[in-house]
Amino acid sequence: MKLLTSEQKIQYEQNGYVSPIRIMSAEQASLLRKRLEDFEHTQGGPLNGSLRHKTHLLFTWLNELIRNATILDAVEDLYGPNLLCWTTNFFIKEAHDPAYVSWHQDSTYWGLSRPDVVTAWVALSDSNEANGAMEVIPGSHLMDQVPHRDTFSENNLLTRGQEVAVEVDKSKARPVVLQPGEMSLHHVRIIHGSAPNASLERRIGFAIRYIPTSVRQINGEDSATLVRGTDAFNTFEHEPRPTRDLDPHFVAIHQAIADRNARILYKGTDVLSYDDAAGRPTP
Repeated sequence: MKLLTSEQKIQYEQNGYVSPIRIMSAEQASLLRKRLEDFEHTQGGPLNGSLRHKTHLLFTWLNELIRNATILDAVEDLYGPNLLCWTTNFFIKEAHDPAYVSWHQDSTYWGLSRPDVVTAWVALSDSNEANGAMEVIPGSHLMDQVPHRDTFSENNLLTRGQEVAVEVDKSKARPVVLQPGEMSLHHVRIIHGSAPNASLERRIGFAIRYIPTSVRQINGEDSATLVRGTDAFNTFEHEPRPTRDLDPHFVAIHQAIADRNARILYKGTDVLSYDDAAGRPTP
């Protein structure tokens, strides 16, 4: 074990999540938040559209974050030394924001060959019950993939507005409360969601999805970033590492990858791409 205690690993195996884990100081998290919000200021508004996804390909400081040694030590304790970052996603809720995340399993539309996938959810702000912290149903990851229905709801932060098509016992839900610089780890099949932000403060989370190199994509061509160890399987195209923020070459790479991933995430629907201006998928 490199970072997690035996008790934390047992908690992950039995409950499907472990939290909180401090990976950086609150001051360091504040600096990352400032970099994000400085960029948003230049854009005239909050990060939206495909910019919220695979953002580590656009900014060097996020590419460094997915390689954070503390995060990777914790993930290695769960899934071994050879690791890929499959994708990243910003989950941002503005103050008094109606945006929410419906009850769902991450594994539903990702097309990965097996559920050896963990999300490191990194808090760049406080994440609490007042501002719409993630809630989980402990132990639900032990179920198989459950049926989901697509809603494409306007305020749902998920790609298809997907939600579980079974009844969720909300009395079993547990909030994942985090301070800036802390993370939670959750299993790809745990049922989880989050309510709207009813507070006066932004809630900013950066979700990093890690897989062992032996996991495959079965729904099309895909890419990932090798962050630790070696890749003896080479079933994913290896993503390059940006050397400067918003390098035009990487902006083009990012858009091509976002379009390709849309074909996986929206498979079986009429959605063909993502409209950045609208911040929604486009048929």
